[in-house]
Amino acid sequence: MTDTEQSLLRTPLYALHLELGAKMVPFAGYEMPVQYPAGVLKEHLHTRAHAGLFDVSHMGQAFLANGDALERVTPADVKGLKEGMQRYGLLLDDQGTILDDFMFSRLAGESDLYVVVNAGTKDGDFAYIAKSLPDAKLTTRPDRALLALQGPEAGKVLERLSPGIDALTFMKVVRATVAGCPAIVSRSGYTGEDGFEISIEGKDAERVARALLAEPEVLPIGLGARDSLRLEAGLCLYGHDIDDTRDPVEANLVWSIGKRRKTDKDFPAADKIMDRIASGTAKKRVGILPAGKAPAREGAEIADKSGRVIGKITSGGFGPSFNGPVAMGYVESAFAADGTAVDLIVRGKPNPARVAPMPFVPHRYKRTSQ
Repeated sequence: MTDTEQSLLRTPLYALHLELGAKMVPFAGYEMPVQYPAGVLKEHLHTRAHAGLFDVSHMGQAFLANGDALERVTPADVKGLKEGMQRYGLLLDDQGTILDDFMFSRLAGESDLYVVVNAGTKDGDFAYIAKSLPDAKLTTRPDRALLALQGPEAGKVLERLSPGIDALTFMKVVRATVAGCPAIVSRSGYTGEDGFEISIEGKDAERVARALLAEPEVLPIGLGARDSLRLEAGLCLYGHDIDDTRDPVEANLVWSIGKRRKTDKDFPAADKIMDRIASGTAKKRVGILPAGKAPAREGAEIADKSGRVIGKITSGGFGPSFNGPVAMGYVESAFAADGTAVDLIVRGKPNPARVAPMPFVPHRYKRTSQ
C-alpha cells in the first residue's frame, strides 16, 4: 500500500462497500465507491426509476450556535429560515467569490443551525466560518455519517423504516428515527429526484444502510452515477462548475440570494454583486447540448461559429436518462441565450452544439403533500 492510499480517510461504510463489490477510488481525501458491480449506467437508471442509496459521509457536518450570524458570509436569507426547513447557500469571501456551496437547516425547537458543506472544502469552510464569526460557536461533527436515499420510490421505502417520514415535502427537515436509530432527515438531495438525506451517528451507519439496502427497491449507488445524475439535473459541482474565481451572478445562482439580502446589501461584496446583477457579467454559466452522441468533457473549449474561443466546459458526459451527451460551462454573456449555436473543440475539431436550458431532465421533488 502506498503512502497516498494509507493517508486516505474511510467512511463508516467502507467495509460494507467492499462487501458489496464496490470499486473504490480516491475522492476528496477519502476512499469512496465509484461504482458497484451493476455499473454506472444501471445505477443511474435505477435511481431515476426506483431508489438508490449513496454514502455521502465524507461531507462536512456541523452545528452553529448564534446561526443568524451566518449572514455575514452568505447572501442566503438565514434569519428568515423557518423552523423545520432547509436552504441552499453560497459561502462567499470578501470579494464575493464562491468558497463553497452548502445546505443549512433550522431544526424545530433548536437554537443551533445544522450545516452541511462539501467534502473537499470542509476544513477550509469551517476555519473560515469560525474566523469570520467569532460570536457564533461552530461545532463540527466528524463522528456523524450521511446517507442519501434518492429516487421516486424513496418515500415509500423510508416510510417503512421511519413511519410518518413520507409526509415531509421538499426542503423540510426533522429529527426522526430510522431503523431504530436517531437521525436528522431532510427531503432533499443531489440528483434532481425526490429523496432524502439522512444524518446519523457513525456507529449507526451500517445498521441503517443495511436496513435500506434490504428493501427490494434499493440498490447501492456510487460516485459515477451521482455525477451523471446531478449533471442531468443541472446541479453544480464545487471545484468544477463553481469555485473561488466565480461569483453568484456568473454562476447563474442569483436565485440563492435572499430578497431581503438584495435590499439590505449586507452580504460580502454586496454592492459589487448587485451591480453585476443590474449590469451583467462578462461570462455566464449555461447548459450545453452537443449534437450527435459524442460527449464533451470538462476542459473542452467552446467557440463561436467563426472559431473564436468564447468559453469552456466545466462538466460534461453522457446523460443516461437524457439518452445523449449533456454539459455545462461558461460562455461570454453575448452567447448565453438558449438556442445559441456554438462549437465544442474536441481533439482539435469543432463539434456543433447549442446553449440549452437546464435541467436536462426535469426535477421531480415532492413539493406538496399527497
